Amino acid sequence: MSDSLTHLNAQGEANMVDVTDKAVTQRQATAQGYIKMSADTLAMITEGKHKKGDVFAVARIAGIQAAKKCGDLIPLCHPLMLTKVQVDFTPEPEHNRVKVTSLCKLSGQTGVEMEALTAVSVACLTLFDMCKAVDPNMVIEGIAVTTKSGGKSGHWERTQSC
Repeated sequence: MSDSLTHLNAQGEANMVDVTDKAVTQRQATAQGYIKMSADTLAMITEGKHKKGDVFAVARIAGIQAAKKCGDLIPLCHPLMLTKVQVDFTPEPEHNRVKVTSLCKLSGQTGVEMEALTAVSVACLTLFDMCKAVDPNMVIEGIAVTTKSGGKSGHWERTQSC
């Protein structure tokens, strides 16, 4: 791991990293996060009884759109031509939460970790938005990159739980 911050130039100013000379490689990242809620809210959305409809479908589309817009949202992120974005939801009733996961892929010169994190974050925010009227006590937590591959650093996998 490098000790220098790549998003700062020699004068300490914010700087978008120049990836011009980096090799184009297959790059992939996964991320996860959780949204905790009451047992009643979890049952309502998993049983399809929410009056707003299929909240998972809406949150999935929101997460996919967010990954595609990451370069617009985070100032020093490169705009990327993603070739795959996947957002999935796993209800965990034993913990009164939903696990949200994302996968982002491309062939390019820079990684897709920020896109994967953004997909999970916005999917969780969308679930919160759609359910806040019935459960304002929901908590979003544990958002983290879980794996990445490609580029000169190769494969990396999270060894600590969130």
